[in-house]
Amino acid sequence: MIHHLSIPAADTAHVADVLQRLLGGTITPFGPYRDSWIVWTGDPYGTAIEIYPVGTEMVPPDGPGQAEFRAAAHPSPYVATHAAVSVECEVAEIQQVARAEGWRAAQLSRGPFDVVELWIENHVMLELLTPRMAADYLASVPRRPAGA
Repeated sequence: MIHHLSIPAADTAHVADVLQRLLGGTITPFGPYRDSWIVWTGDPYGTAIEIYPVGTEMVPPDGPGQAEFRAAAHPSPYVATHAAVSVECEVAEIQQVARAEGWRAAQLSRGPFDVVELWIENHVMLELLTPRMAADYLASVPRRPAGA
């Protein structure tokens, strides 16, 4: 189970606000690194999205301790990392938010289920799944056998 993920953004506070409108929950600062935020969905799993400034890199420390943060000298605003995230809103609401932000949002087929590709700041893609899309997604994925 994935409990949180992180994405880059040029305007981290604004992106956190927009995601909070789509996902619900609350926003808190992310203390270990400057200008970073977490959108907590408030679900029973602790699901959250961390938003870091574009170019933030996490690197292993030289000795004991936790990951360290640094800024890349020449970052690209694009990343291959993305996530499929269930939302309680419908396609029209997602598209309305995207239009207001000037961000691309398109409903697209992934075979047995659809997603709405929401392009955060037109650089980072999240696949948003409405309740119906999430049901179709869950019906299409392999499951562990009962008792396994």
